[in-house]
Amino acid sequence: MGRFEDCSLRPFGPKYLMIRKATVADVEAIHRILKEHADRGELLPRALSDLYDDLRDFTLFQDEDSGPIIGVCALHVCWEDLAEIRSLAVSEQHQGGGIGSELVAAALAEARDLGIRRVFTLTYQPDFFDKYGFKIVEKAALPQKVWTECIKCVKFPDCDEVAMLKQLSSEQAR
Repeated sequence: MGRFEDCSLRPFGPKYLMIRKATVADVEAIHRILKEHADRGELLPRALSDLYDDLRDFTLFQDEDSGPIIGVCALHVCWEDLAEIRSLAVSEQHQGGGIGSELVAAALAEARDLGIRRVFTLTYQPDFFDKYGFKIVEKAALPQKVWTECIKCVKFPDCDEVAMLKQLSSEQAR
């Protein structure tokens, strides 16, 4: 079984880029991209230990030719019918080219494959997620289990992220 067996190779501009699941060898690159955005206050920081714990959640966008990871996104299953899109980030020099959209589409497809009916996100970019059918909801509308990780957050209990939820139709969720 090769490293890229489960990847999706597609044309993207003049090159071919791939979307694939993360491996242990990718954790430092994931951390670097997330830290770049966390340092600017665009997303919450993630510790290396958390990235290793949640490694299977991550999907990567990678330049197939030179190999750098240029985008990351995690889909974290919270409950039998609920998952969270988290840690969505694209390297600054590659923003605006549709990579974030590709990663959200991959996360939603994975949610459907897993039989998830609802996907939520906590974000500072509600306009981005609105384009994909996410609707703003009150944080209190999310199950209490969602907040177990919030205790570790530097902004707890004064969360300033926007909670958004997308319902996947019963035909979409398998």
